[in-house]
Amino acid sequence: MDSCGTDSAKEVHVGLDSTTEEEYATQSKLLKEFINIPSIDKAWIFNSGSGSQAMFAMSQANLLANKRKKFMLSGHISKESNQSVNFHWAPFPVEMTGASAFVPSPSGLKLLVIRNPENESPTKFEIWNSSHLEKEFHIPQKVHGSVYVDGWFEGISWNSDETRVAYIAEEPSRPKPTFDHLGYYKKGNSLDKDIGSWKGEGDWEEEWGEAYAGKRQPALFVIDVDSGKVEPIKGIPRSISVGQVVWSPNSNESAQYLVFAGWLGDKRKFGIKYCYNRPCAIYAIKFISDEPKDDANEFPIHNLTKSISSGFCPRFSKDGKFLVFVSAKSAVDSGAHWATESLHRIDWPSDGKLPESTNIVDVIQVVNCPDDGCFPGLYVTGLLCDPWLSDGHSLILSTYWRSCRVILSVNLLSGEVSRASPSDSDYSWTAFALDGDNIVAVSSSPVSVPEIKYGKKVLDSAGKPSWKWSNIQNPIRCSEKVMSGLSSLQFKILKVPISDVSEGLAEGAKKPIEVIYVSSSKFKENGKCDPLIAVLHGGPHSISPCSFSRNMAYLSSIGYSQLIVNYRGSLGYGEDALQSLPGKVGSQDVKDVLAAVDYAIEMGLADPSKITVLGGSHGGFLTTHLIGQAPNKFVAAAARNPVCNIASMVGITDIPDWCFFEAYGDQNHYTEAPSSEDLSRFHQISPIAHISKAKTPTLFLLGSQDLRVPISNGFQYVRALKEKGVEVKVLAFPNDNHPLDRPQTDYESFLNIAVWFNKYCKL
Repeated sequence: MDSCGTDSAKEVHVGLDSTTEEEYATQSKLLKEFINIPSIDKAWIFNSGSGSQAMFAMSQANLLANKRKKFMLSGHISKESNQSVNFHWAPFPVEMTGASAFVPSPSGLKLLVIRNPENESPTKFEIWNSSHLEKEFHIPQKVHGSVYVDGWFEGISWNSDETRVAYIAEEPSRPKPTFDHLGYYKKGNSLDKDIGSWKGEGDWEEEWGEAYAGKRQPALFVIDVDSGKVEPIKGIPRSISVGQVVWSPNSNESAQYLVFAGWLGDKRKFGIKYCYNRPCAIYAIKFISDEPKDDANEFPIHNLTKSISSGFCPRFSKDGKFLVFVSAKSAVDSGAHWATESLHRIDWPSDGKLPESTNIVDVIQVVNCPDDGCFPGLYVTGLLCDPWLSDGHSLILSTYWRSCRVILSVNLLSGEVSRASPSDSDYSWTAFALDGDNIVAVSSSPVSVPEIKYGKKVLDSAGKPSWKWSNIQNPIRCSEKVMSGLSSLQFKILKVPISDVSEGLAEGAKKPIEVIYVSSSKFKENGKCDPLIAVLHGGPHSISPCSFSRNMAYLSSIGYSQLIVNYRGSLGYGEDALQSLPGKVGSQDVKDVLAAVDYAIEMGLADPSKITVLGGSHGGFLTTHLIGQAPNKFVAAAARNPVCNIASMVGITDIPDWCFFEAYGDQNHYTEAPSSEDLSRFHQISPIAHISKAKTPTLFLLGSQDLRVPISNGFQYVRALKEKGVEVKVLAFPNDNHPLDRPQTDYESFLNIAVWFNKYCKL
């Protein structure tokens, strides 16, 4: 099927009978209704004399263009005399065509719009005010390439007086050799353009792996928003890849610094996307405009976090007294690609003179074994641009807390952590912006679309803050088909006792795992169980939270229950449980999933003859393990870019250290030249070792540009299944990488998953 564009895989319509083709047509219409649900990506709140103004950045899949359409929705927040809060939305959103990023200034009086080129044309910077375009600057490739807007290196920061913007962009292209009819062209020779010439490739340079193929080194720049002058910030070694820049406070006319996170890539650049275990630090470099900077030593770079192996996401308090940052030192020090994080602060000098060494204060430490119901540790994906409450020392952040995402209030001075989102809610909550001390958040669940919530700060008799939450008229509109499909769904979090408690296991790893069970309320009425999908997340150090997913909601709406398994090794449950998995992959995680499935059967939540399994990446590793280790358990399977053979993956993946760490449980075994013993162990813990027993019909969804789990890994397993006569279907997407998340790919993938499962569950 190629109805959505030339990039899609070409298999679907080949040789289909009319009944199956009709099913594709029917299912595709319903899936499109779910795909059309927009996302809320970011939000900003601006205070003025007439109240607060809200601005939401949103996006929606555009299947024909194979991109996400970006748009802006604004509204006025009014606080009524009866303490209620209303959002008065603009009649229509405004599409931000071609915009790569849009960043309001601190006052909200200016809006920066960045348009990155799709070729070698200039990057465009636009400065808008409330009524019109004030300035437009075209930055040529000889100055820098595309601005980073990836959420990792991304950092776009206005200074306090809104005269300059600091940002991260690709460094200029490095010179390449030129050749003509005489051979190598030397500078100073005349180049005969009539005869022709060409550019050579020059020296190969390391890249940051998955999602960064073809990207040049991230570098730091500052643009003057009045003149358009761009200054590259010198003095930063090329061995440091910079990101997440912010300005230091401008107080007492002291020198301003650019403060940023930096990752070292001098030896080898392992894949960095989704990998928090790469050593990084918080750096500062003085910014003095219009001064000669030929001598980099005149403005030295300062490493503010020398005593800790990880520091990122820097934020200054409103009064400029504190610099706070997140650390993934437990991931760096252990080798896990994501682990329990910590929060720290540095007291910023009022005179702007940085000391030789900085004192790092621990605010939130790593939690190893949380008590039941208590804070399980920090697992953030970032901090708000302005996360501060009015007291100047408390901030609001979002983190995973067991199977949910919650909003926390953190006191930087005492280290006290309190839950700002409702403690009795099994929904997932994410803070998007602050309106003074009040919180604008988004809440969702597996059976309900995202909704905007407004949390008003209140104080109890002891002066302790909490937040009273109210509903806001939701700007996300869903079709009647979607609302009908969701109306009969329900979910609950189940605790499943683990099946194996091996000797020497840490206490935090002995506790029950959690699974999210999603079902239709209708099956209880007729006494029958819907077919069940066991849903397995990747990582393995990641999590499936109680939040809305368009694709999974679509599968629920067509009659599938889901058992979403957060096996040991997942985020959100403390460091003991997370670190119990490395060295036991393919065993402990497989047992956890089987224990969850058996528990669902015992509880009468699943028909053992209608159980399927779906997972991607490490979830695909588990999927292909399960069909080999439990060949009679599943009637059908679907694997998205699965890890099938670690022995063949280790030499070609962008994260070979993952292979060693998950196989051995430590960083001591890593080498660029695996031994025969290493390769034997990799094979033993891989799904390919159990191929002889596999017989489950399996759908494979593979991305040809995947650097994390290269496509050859999936194809080897596919061919081994075919050799055994197992029914297999493959969709290979030529222009997609590991997430398989481009709109057309996402759409076609889950359409085929639905039809594949329907075939074997007789829906």
